[in-house]
Amino acid sequence: MTYKQHALAILFSLIAIQGSAQSRMSKLDSIFLRDKMIVEKNIGKGISLYKMPAVPEGFSLELIGSDNLSVVSKTGIVFTPLNDLPVNLLFKATKIKDQSSLEIPIAIKVEGSYKNKEGNAKPFVIPSLREWVGSEGNFTLTSNSRIVVDAKYAATLMQAAKVFQNDLFDLCKIKPEAIVGIPKSGDIFMSLDGNKEALGVEGYSLSIQDYVSINAAQYRGAFWGTRTILQILEQNSKTYSLPKGISRDYPKYEVRGFMLDVGRKYFTIDFLRDYVKLMAYYKMGDFQLHLNDNAFVEHYNNDWESTYSGFRLENERYPQLPTKGEFYTKKEFIDLQLLAESYGVTIIPEIDVPAHSLAFSKAFPQIASKEYGKDHLDIKNPETYTIIENVFKEYLEGDSPVFRSKEVHIGTDEYDKKEAEPFRKFTDHFIKYVQSFGKDVRVWGALTHAQGITPVTSKGVTMNAWYNGFADPLKMKELGYPLISTPDGLLYIVPAAGYYYDYLNVKHIYNNWEPVSIGKTTFQMGDPFIRGGMFAVWNDVAKNGITAQDVTDRVFPAIQVLSEKMWSGTNKAVDFDGFSIKAKNINEGPGLNLRGIIKSKDSLVLNFALKGEDKIQKQQDVNYVSDGKRKVLNLKQHNSYVKLPHNEIGYNYTVCFKIKPAKNNKADAVLFQSNHATVKLKQGKTGNLGFSHEGNDYDFGISIPENKWSSIAVSGDNNSTTLYVNGELAKKLTREKVSTRDKKDAVASKKDSIWVMKTLFFPLNTIGNDTNSFVGKIKDLKVFNTILSTTQIEAIKEED
Repeated sequence: MTYKQHALAILFSLIAIQGSAQSRMSKLDSIFLRDKMIVEKNIGKGISLYKMPAVPEGFSLELIGSDNLSVVSKTGIVFTPLNDLPVNLLFKATKIKDQSSLEIPIAIKVEGSYKNKEGNAKPFVIPSLREWVGSEGNFTLTSNSRIVVDAKYAATLMQAAKVFQNDLFDLCKIKPEAIVGIPKSGDIFMSLDGNKEALGVEGYSLSIQDYVSINAAQYRGAFWGTRTILQILEQNSKTYSLPKGISRDYPKYEVRGFMLDVGRKYFTIDFLRDYVKLMAYYKMGDFQLHLNDNAFVEHYNNDWESTYSGFRLENERYPQLPTKGEFYTKKEFIDLQLLAESYGVTIIPEIDVPAHSLAFSKAFPQIASKEYGKDHLDIKNPETYTIIENVFKEYLEGDSPVFRSKEVHIGTDEYDKKEAEPFRKFTDHFIKYVQSFGKDVRVWGALTHAQGITPVTSKGVTMNAWYNGFADPLKMKELGYPLISTPDGLLYIVPAAGYYYDYLNVKHIYNNWEPVSIGKTTFQMGDPFIRGGMFAVWNDVAKNGITAQDVTDRVFPAIQVLSEKMWSGTNKAVDFDGFSIKAKNINEGPGLNLRGIIKSKDSLVLNFALKGEDKIQKQQDVNYVSDGKRKVLNLKQHNSYVKLPHNEIGYNYTVCFKIKPAKNNKADAVLFQSNHATVKLKQGKTGNLGFSHEGNDYDFGISIPENKWSSIAVSGDNNSTTLYVNGELAKKLTREKVSTRDKKDAVASKKDSIWVMKTLFFPLNTIGNDTNSFVGKIKDLKVFNTILSTTQIEAIKEED
């Protein structure tokens, strides 16, 4: 048989298989079946097994899905809920004679155990509790409260108890003792005695009475229960109380994820560790890290060698592969995963090949595609297979592999469609290669784009369905791929790029989306092929001034809404406006302040006259000297600094101060500093006031006079940073469109310019620093968590 004959034989075989799998029941049979079916739509309290609908002779019926597996399981077992609940079941009906089939959704109502709704209202948390019955009164956390772990499960749960203990201290300044034993009034009890089939991996029951009880079937469910308690306490910070009642809580969707592109933009390992805690606070269980990628060559004069690329993980076999100075050691990455596991979060590592692969071809020029661009690997070159295998092997082999999670993402998207067959072969090969290490695999949907006859494994593979033109979701289901709903037109953030979303339309998402919707395709509720959903931040435009803090400003509102939509589905009891108002009272989680929020009884959050009477804990080589009618803070030399009570303030803010620099301050002399940014009296050699963060320098173009008092105000929002000098607007730095085209190039590219951001989380950790402080005098530091008007800034200038 020739290759062509062999290919045609495979094609006809696949068509026959797919045709059989897709054989749809005729319209007449469908009408007949639906008309004759007898369905019980109301399930009474105490019924333990769902009675299957009766179908006419010649047809069979199978229950294939439920959108509430904690009430009606796939096997039809009924777990009586606390409240009356609707459940959407999905059946597969088959005509026995010709094996044609049809999916039939049926909505039922399951009666709950409780009817009395006169007790405490359901507490607001994100995501919302699935079931709640309130009773009377409140439980109050006190210094005598303890966290008590069931002795049978101490080996598993003590880790969660320790995390919870530290979180309670960060939130309430109460650190309950964590012990093994029997609870008493005032305690919080944790156990794993829950029904595994009813609660699953992530469900838990919560009883708030004289003591609080969290009961789950597995670690993650118990940990999620602690997050619920923390969120309720956060909203009752005056009393640290919980309303008495009982709850059953569990997710509607298994996968509730967020993907961060660290390949095009480097984020520190500490930032990722903080994000694990942030995601856990909202019960978001999957944190996918896109570990390699590259910018657009058009932004670098069409020169592949200068085009930015990143590979973020240490590799001992190929030490030239990781990006110098911007990668995670294997130990750091393992520790990140261990932290995530303790917080109920799974790190999904992604190495994206064979496109998006400039980091590989820079390290190994011989495997770069000569036809499709250097960011494409040559997938017909055997050496490409060898190198990529070796990279995966280093992270997958051994008893304690670097990639700890059960699932590993191998990318495989956006390769040139002309090479569909080699691409499909490559994809199938690396699915099987990664699976040979005992892992399941995730891929980006690409098989509609790369149509062909080469089979691609679907067993043990989950697909991110991101764009229906690249992977038609219905066709992917027919091929056997479980799907993670990741629609680019709704859930892609590309900061300051001018396409996709800068900030997600969270109101539209809240009102209209659930993971069963992928682009214009909507699956039936309870479809077992929809594992869940995921949103993503893609840092396509490398080096555009977007900071890690800017990313968080975009991510946080999305996490709040999407955690709700992927845990609870559509919550008709609370509209978007009501949700948004209450959501403001829930932040990032204990110990976190990624958004630089400073709260106060009014907008003035810090007011230091700096004349020797402020509560400053730490200072070095400073004194207070008389200047005019009062004393002022004097930074005497280049290692002088004063420690302030905050690290930074995020958008929207105004920072006002008066300054009198000494003569001959050095270049880059520091006015204010945090771990993220520096405000400088002299930006580099310019002599102008400016700021720096993440390796980028910004200049206001204004120099501050020596030996003379100047009144300075800086305000910042998510789009600009504005300087006022002596009450007058001096300079507003805002996003700017910058050409990326070589001036000699007469032909404009579709990517011939980028937006460059000039934003700033104002640093407030220190005035000055211990290596290159400005020398001079400063007074009247005022920090507001709002943007002041020019009139207000003018009024402050007149104060003394």
